[in-house]
Amino acid sequence: MTGAPRQRIAAGFVLLVSALVAIGPLTIDLYLAAFPDITAELQTTSAQVQLTITATLAGLALGQLLIGSLSDTYGRKPPLVAALAVYVLVSVAIMATPSVEVLTILRFVQGLSSAAGMVVSMAIVRDSYEGVAMGKVIARLMLIVGVAPILAPTLGAQLLLVGSWRTMFGFLAAFGVLLLVLVLTVLKESLPVERRRTGGTRAALVSYKGLLGDRAFLGLALLSGFYMAAMFTYVSSSTFVFQEGFGLSAQEFGLIFGAGAIAVTAGSQINGAMLGKVTPQQILAVAVPSGVVLSAGLVVVAMADGGLWMMLALLVPTLGTVGFVLPSVPAIALEANGHRAGSAAALLGAFQFGIGAGIAPVTGLFGQSALSMAAVMCAVIVIAAVLLLAVSRVWRRAEVAPAG
Repeated sequence: MTGAPRQRIAAGFVLLVSALVAIGPLTIDLYLAAFPDITAELQTTSAQVQLTITATLAGLALGQLLIGSLSDTYGRKPPLVAALAVYVLVSVAIMATPSVEVLTILRFVQGLSSAAGMVVSMAIVRDSYEGVAMGKVIARLMLIVGVAPILAPTLGAQLLLVGSWRTMFGFLAAFGVLLLVLVLTVLKESLPVERRRTGGTRAALVSYKGLLGDRAFLGLALLSGFYMAAMFTYVSSSTFVFQEGFGLSAQEFGLIFGAGAIAVTAGSQINGAMLGKVTPQQILAVAVPSGVVLSAGLVVVAMADGGLWMMLALLVPTLGTVGFVLPSVPAIALEANGHRAGSAAALLGAFQFGIGAGIAPVTGLFGQSALSMAAVMCAVIVIAAVLLLAVSRVWRRAEVAPAG
């Protein structure tokens, strides 16, 4: 896997990096269907349980910054192996957690360690591919990023049929062990020594400063973050909206998530098929405005108390636009920053999960209603649309500059 980027897409490689990417979304969302059970067993409130998601997202954001930078300096495998080992240990510890406060702390550490799978896998893809091939692999990875948060609660609901919410973290520990074995035995180092960054922490800070000073990259990172926040808003509040607001069972709630998964899957796969015929920039130009229109309609339906089926008719396609947006952003950003792919992937992930961590709990301030969920989703998608306009202007200036 070392040397010049290749163009033939190996199925085994895609499966392995997809499994690494999946650890983040699974960690975030597997236990959503168990929120009422956790609230009752730990004798706490729904708001405090929801904060455990915020802690996980914050850990993911910080972890990507730390581990992404380390992977540019020490290679991709060593930080990944260390983080997966920590992940397994903390997942086992969560199975014995006595309180929501301890759960929140452990979830932060679990999020931080799971960040390795997401950020390092993206950097490995950039090491191994370029151009359209890289875009197609990223589209497949973003399928996992988009679908796993939707399918994870469905899987979690099934685990509740055979055990308690603690069983879910046993499942995550076992998944971590499997990934650790695969990384140690199958994954090859993709970053040769001669391409690794030197200079330690100072070089890492310089790399991040350079990326943050790049208006196009910063705009894309923010756009991606706010669009991801729409999905995390749905993920963090939907269990209360559908199970408590609409009276659905954990299994019925899982089916609702399955419908969203189909939409995200369709969007990401159509995105991958379109690459080479249209650019990621052109895909964003259609997907983001579509998200604005659909989410605005969702707000109207929620205000009018249009009922479950009307909500789903707009909510599912709104989630579908995520399948178009999430692969397009890293395809653009990483193609332009191959020399610092680890840092670029880390910042993208940090913005996604950092903004998500800040925004996801907002619906809890307004009573976890369908309207609050729809309003927050619409607001962050509108912000993403404004950012797309700003980034598009930067792109146009860059196109004009050589002729000037």
